[in-house]
Amino acid sequence: MAAKCGNTSNGFEAWKASFAKEAQKAGVGKRGLQALAAAKYSSATISADRNQKSFRYSLSKFMQIRGSATIEAQGRNRLAKNPKFYQSLEKAYGVPAGVLLAIHGMETGFGGFMGNTPVVSAITTLAFDCRRSDFFKPHAIGALKLVDQGTITGNTRGAKHGELGHTQFLPGNAYKYGVDASGDGRVDLYNLADAMATTANFLRKKGWKPGKGYQQGEPNFRVIKEWNAATVYQQAIAIMAAKIDG
Repeated sequence: MAAKCGNTSNGFEAWKASFAKEAQKAGVGKRGLQALAAAKYSSATISADRNQKSFRYSLSKFMQIRGSATIEAQGRNRLAKNPKFYQSLEKAYGVPAGVLLAIHGMETGFGGFMGNTPVVSAITTLAFDCRRSDFFKPHAIGALKLVDQGTITGNTRGAKHGELGHTQFLPGNAYKYGVDASGDGRVDLYNLADAMATTANFLRKKGWKPGKGYQQGEPNFRVIKEWNAATVYQQAIAIMAAKIDG
């Protein structure tokens, strides 16, 4: 029997017990299962999930609210300070600096705020919630596997929807596309090098074509959609990235 979803906190503990069996079958080990058992229903996550207003704004309003001018200026500054790092990423993955910096700026203000919600609690709450249970279940499994491998713990904090690190990866994607760019033997998306390389790796694996354009109508624009399904977000990233890349 598959674990039964719910729309309130009622039934979350029973769901966790049932989901633990699914997780175990999917290869989650002892540490991951312990993190699942300790997960708490996140009301803050559900509240955020029901109130995603910014993606309904016009492009100009969205960019104004997200601070596009500041992201562009800081992105250019960061690129000027560390050009070799971003050149190495483009050489390895084919993704230009502007795209990576625009995503970094948009998601966390270049690491200024990476979230304060426990990742495992957030993502398991969304996997339990009936609204998009099937979408989030693989990410909940991913989060538990990240705990198993020591990438995160049950106490690691991220965004309200369980995204983690500098560019706010959903856990399933962090598990699948994670890169140890710093060379310390572990993937740490709260480490800038690992996070940027993982972001570039994700985009490349999703079909990014090196040397091709990323504006609307160009080959790589559709790959930005793999990062975020909101058209206004995709348009904003493309515009800001072009201004950062110069």
